[in-house]
Amino acid sequence: MTDMVFYERAVPLNRDRHHKLKIDVRQNDFSFAAKTNSVLLAGSELAEAARDYPIVFVGQEGGPFTMAALLGLEANRNLFVDEQGRWSPNTYLPAFARRYPFVLAGTDASEDLTVCIDEACEYLGEASGEALFGADGQEAAYLKNVLDFLRLFHTEMTRTSAFAARLAELGLLVPKVIAVEREGKKQQLEGLWVVDEVRLGQLGDEQSVSLLRSGYLGWIHAHLLSLGNVARLARRMDESSVPA
Repeated sequence: MTDMVFYERAVPLNRDRHHKLKIDVRQNDFSFAAKTNSVLLAGSELAEAARDYPIVFVGQEGGPFTMAALLGLEANRNLFVDEQGRWSPNTYLPAFARRYPFVLAGTDASEDLTVCIDEACEYLGEASGEALFGADGQEAAYLKNVLDFLRLFHTEMTRTSAFAARLAELGLLVPKVIAVEREGKKQQLEGLWVVDEVRLGQLGDEQSVSLLRSGYLGWIHAHLLSLGNVARLARRMDESSVPA
């Protein structure tokens, strides 16, 4: 899963190039996310997100791993975004989607991160909305809040990667395949991993206490509870295909 899944034309934010740019802050327009069946998730979001989505680990054998919330059971379909681009009410909205059209981008060879913006975003323009820069060329209050949010999300995702790496180190992650059959067609979601409860129960006292003190044990339990949402997601998929 890529961190740039929503972005068609992400470019570095530049005060000269974008000094007149404004963003129409819409309350519930997530049409950009309508064709993704999962989004990356930070561990700090687990408690809330686990109520609505199955939370899994994603990665390949040997890692690295991170976490994701499943939004659908078919490719290119988000069951939580309707035809008008509205996110399903009363469900948790992952930070991964909330940050759009902004993103922190970097390369594997450098720890430096660049603030980027998707110039293809439909609600960017110069006519109306929240200004990104003031008349003096300095960051506007709105943009400052965005930057704080991006930095916090990056920090939390780094922490989440460390969490997943620790679980892999302890041998707690096992592969999980979700099979979906619909209208006579079978489809599988692969590259998913979950915590093995048997192995978790077999950990020694020192390892268990370490997970508890780090806050990881609570995250593990939220992850395990969230897996019950797979059945709910399947029902949502079936209901969405029933003619009105």
